[in-house]
Amino acid sequence: MAKSETVSTRWLGNMAFESEVNGHKIIIDAGTASGGENRGPRPKLLMLTALAGCTGMDVAAILKKMRVDIDGLNVIVDGDLTEEHPKYFYRMHVIYEFTGKDLPADKLQKAIDLSTEKYCGVSAVYRKAMEITSEIRILEP
Repeated sequence: MAKSETVSTRWLGNMAFESEVNGHKIIIDAGTASGGENRGPRPKLLMLTALAGCTGMDVAAILKKMRVDIDGLNVIVDGDLTEEHPKYFYRMHVIYEFTGKDLPADKLQKAIDLSTEKYCGVSAVYRKAMEITSEIRILEP
């Protein structure tokens, strides 16, 4: 049987909501220009966070299995929104910033490809709805 996940999101008043995810609480709110109190991130931007976290975890785990030692990994996701309502992301660009010495670019790319094509469920869903591109940046410590 397929696994099911549930998230409970409770209205706190005005534009704020509190979402409980795996026992952790996240406040979601609108900015003051939209009638909120800026108590938390906007829901749409959490889509970028979901992609960054999903692929970042995959890449870190895959590189560990490949015995590639990195000093750091920063995943940046840029999203392009449509101009008309409903405003939605039609393209996302993922930048993988690796920090380390003598990092093998081919293994970094392989880890990213495995995440994108096989393991990251967020990427799998997003790819059906929009273009997703990526790039690698290697930073020396």
